[in-house]
Amino acid sequence: MNRSSSTTISAEMGLRLVVPQQTIVPLVASLYYSGSDPYAVRMAFHVGTDEPVEWIFARDLLAAGLESRQGEGDVHVWPSARSCAMADGLDVIGGADVDGAVLNIELSSPFGQAHFEAPAQAMSAFLQRTYRVVPAGKESAFIDIETELTDLLKKA
Repeated sequence: MNRSSSTTISAEMGLRLVVPQQTIVPLVASLYYSGSDPYAVRMAFHVGTDEPVEWIFARDLLAAGLESRQGEGDVHVWPSARSCAMADGLDVIGGADVDGAVLNIELSSPFGQAHFEAPAQAMSAFLQRTYRVVPAGKESAFIDIETELTDLLKKA
């Protein structure tokens, strides 16, 4: 097992939730990446409830979404040169900074749909930190297949 597999990268990121009432609401998300789960980025959205809402994204999906529209099913990501608040003249609650390129993240579940804007530069910087722990394309070298299979069989 590689030493990097126990390394965890985390960051707090200011996002904007685009809501149907032509408003943008700022919120904070916590991002986590662990070498022990090298394909995934966990994002916890702090939306005022007791427990944050957590989604798990493929690291490759977020990285590719910085360049072009990506995703299928419940998760879609794509870049924009600027916030839709600037493009559409939306009201911004809390004076969130809307300058600069954004990564759009659209999530769907049986409970509804949400559209977030993340600062593209901050997301790119976070992903670069994860690549120092586990380089792109080298993820399989950081997975202990024997342990994963044993855990899977215990749950069966």
